[in-house]
Amino acid sequence: MRLWLAVSAINGFIAVGMGAMAAHAFKAILPPDRLRLIETASTYQMWHALALLGVACLMAWAGGSPARPLQAAGWAFLAGIVLFSGSLYLIGAFGWRAAGMIAPIGGLALLAGWAALAVYAFVGRTAS
Repeated sequence: MRLWLAVSAINGFIAVGMGAMAAHAFKAILPPDRLRLIETASTYQMWHALALLGVACLMAWAGGSPARPLQAAGWAFLAGIVLFSGSLYLIGAFGWRAAGMIAPIGGLALLAGWAALAVYAFVGRTAS
């Protein structure tokens, strides 16, 4: 539970920081299309930081004994953030277009996280 709380907090921190950088520091040096990529990455990262907070709360509610679907959701959300948002940050900040090939994998990981959360909703702690 503490792991996912910490990961949630770190990702929320980074999302706010990158959003602020896009709105202020990068605005004068990056073209609008690349700024939008950073904003999109920041938005997705923040929403999934909140999803990780939900995973941590569900683990606490379950008595700290996480079910496999919750663990899977946490890891999938984290992988999705790193791959999806990370690739968009690389394209937006540095213009590394090749990183765009990674974004769909990250998107699939984010979807897998939501699917694992749905599995937990139906099977709960019995899937430990």
